[in-house]
Amino acid sequence: MPRTKEFDPDAALQSALELFWRRGYEATSMADLVAHLGIGRASVYATFGSKHELYLRALDRYIEAQDPVLIRELSAPGPALPAVRSLVLRFAEEAGAAPTRAQGCLVTNTATELGPHDTAAARRVEESWARVETLLHSALVRAQAQGELPQERDARALARMLLILMQGIRVAGKVPAQPSRVRDAAEQALMLLS
Repeated sequence: MPRTKEFDPDAALQSALELFWRRGYEATSMADLVAHLGIGRASVYATFGSKHELYLRALDRYIEAQDPVLIRELSAPGPALPAVRSLVLRFAEEAGAAPTRAQGCLVTNTATELGPHDTAAARRVEESWARVETLLHSALVRAQAQGELPQERDARALARMLLILMQGIRVAGKVPAQPSRVRDAAEQALMLLS
């Protein structure tokens, strides 16, 4: 008769996500995970597979939690441009905030740490960014339809520019630099939406 799990796999996955987010993939050893999760190494392997598989599952969970927030922000009824501006400015504000600065965004962290050499991680990053770009594009097209943004503006190119800006903000926010640098960059980019 198989043994029942003596831990909650869902809670363990969330706990692993938090550890990976705080420390990064390479700096988190399997021994760190075992100690942090409070479960045996064999249980970690039996439930989640390798450290890499656990990381990818944690990354998937993070993305699944973030996507509905962005969808809600960018798809709300009413004027679309204020929602886009608010999102970009929120990224800039969060980048300068001490608690979030250290952790940054797990997707961006994955892009910089694993993206160049890990195809599974890079694919997840690209899929996440593609969804964000699509949400931004849809909001900008709505803004054009509502007369908030001139029709001659390239909504796709603007969405891509904003996506790259937001990811750059996340990277710049990892370093305790001048918050005005990030805020100024965001405000200048948003002037392109006028």
